[in-house]
Amino acid sequence: MRRAAALLAAVSLVVAAPALASEQHPTPSELEAALICPTCHTPLDESNAPVAQQMKQRIRVEIAAGWTRSRIMDGFVRDFGTGILAEPQTHGFDLVAWVLPLGGIGLGIVGVAAGAWLWSRRRAGDDDDDGPAAAPLDPELDRRVDEALASFDR
Repeated sequence: MRRAAALLAAVSLVVAAPALASEQHPTPSELEAALICPTCHTPLDESNAPVAQQMKQRIRVEIAAGWTRSRIMDGFVRDFGTGILAEPQTHGFDLVAWVLPLGGIGLGIVGVAAGAWLWSRRRAGDDDDDGPAAAPLDPELDRRVDEALASFDR
């Protein structure tokens, strides 16, 4: 049990270290990818609109001043609103944008699994079928099949 806890702690540190570094020392490219140009509604790193150029310059100035990623993003949200963010927030009504696709995928997996289970159960219990596979072969047809198979054994 202690090994599992130690392994979990080690994995958490490995995963958390880059996120903490990104928070404390953001790069212009990661911030530009996380914001949307308010005029052309494309990611800031793909936009050449005048307001996008001003926003890129502001990002560089604020990074040079030592601002954190959260502080810079909060400033843009305060000035332009939440529509400036490239991905929805993870709280409030915006959480639906994260939960709905995952819930749909989960329901799809459950539906396919239930359908496969029901199909396999029906197929396994289908012994009372009176179709051609359940009827015995005519003795003459059985003899002809045996002769044809014997000719292949030579």
